[in-house]
Amino acid sequence: MTQHREQKESVDELMRLIASLKDEDQCRAFFEDLCTAQELIQFAQRLQVAKGLLAGETYDAIRRRIPVSSVTITRVNTALQFGTGGYRAALSGEKSEKKD
Repeated sequence: MTQHREQKESVDELMRLIASLKDEDQCRAFFEDLCTAQELIQFAQRLQVAKGLLAGETYDAIRRRIPVSSVTITRVNTALQFGTGGYRAALSGEKSEKKD
């Protein structure tokens, strides 16, 4: 098995595991074990950036509110524009449709 395929299978397993968590408490416990505190903060900040961009906020307004770089905002904006729809689905409470 190639390294790429093994990595994909590992990521797929992780996604299935996350989807199987039954509630917010289980999710919190899992992510607090899996990630560092700083990684969780960065994930939360990216989500807040996405919310701001979807609400029409400018980069400057977002940077005044959230301590992130313009590179992070650009990365999130690129995902919103050209990604798989994950941010939008998560923020709207819907399951995202997988793009092929």
